[in-house]
Amino acid sequence: MFSATDLACSRGERTLFAGLSFALAPGDWLQVTGANGAGKTTLMRTLVGLSQADAGQVTWNGRAVQEQADAFRRATLYLGHHAAVKEELNPIENLQLSCALDGEPVAEPQVRTALQTLGLAGRGRLPTRHLSAGQKRRVLLARLLLRPARLWVLDEPFAALDTAAVELIGLLLAAHLQGGGMALLTSHQPVPLAGGGVVAL
Repeated sequence: MFSATDLACSRGERTLFAGLSFALAPGDWLQVTGANGAGKTTLMRTLVGLSQADAGQVTWNGRAVQEQADAFRRATLYLGHHAAVKEELNPIENLQLSCALDGEPVAEPQVRTALQTLGLAGRGRLPTRHLSAGQKRRVLLARLLLRPARLWVLDEPFAALDTAAVELIGLLLAAHLQGGGMALLTSHQPVPLAGGGVVAL
């Protein structure tokens, strides 16, 4: 179970959100909605411990995440709004580096398979700077296939993707949920998933 209770965050003098509460059980997903600047990215970063809340608590399996930071980090995969890939590395190097930093090293054949699934066959050794925005996004999203995690926290996962890629990520999300995973995501686009709840900012 993943939950937030009475969360509040501000930016300078402006309150972004306050009194925000929700809970996710295995198989559940939530979409965070709101206009640009409403605080969606701040909320996502706060939930995974990258930003500090002004008030409230985030819990994992009934305990504050601060009390079990390592366990929560291992159980969570956070993908930010921007494609966090190093331009000077190729996709294989980027993915092996990010997985190693997460304590989940992966072999090159696994990475190649993940890239192929995301429509990047033959581009594994191409410098990332030569990829389009959508292709860089696919490199980042390949981590969904490589990094085991119960909770996916995805900030605009469909940004810069074409229709086929959006449908593929929807299928990956559905499989994750059917396996008992949980997902929290922001998106300005329709989410190709049944059910789910909404957190409006």
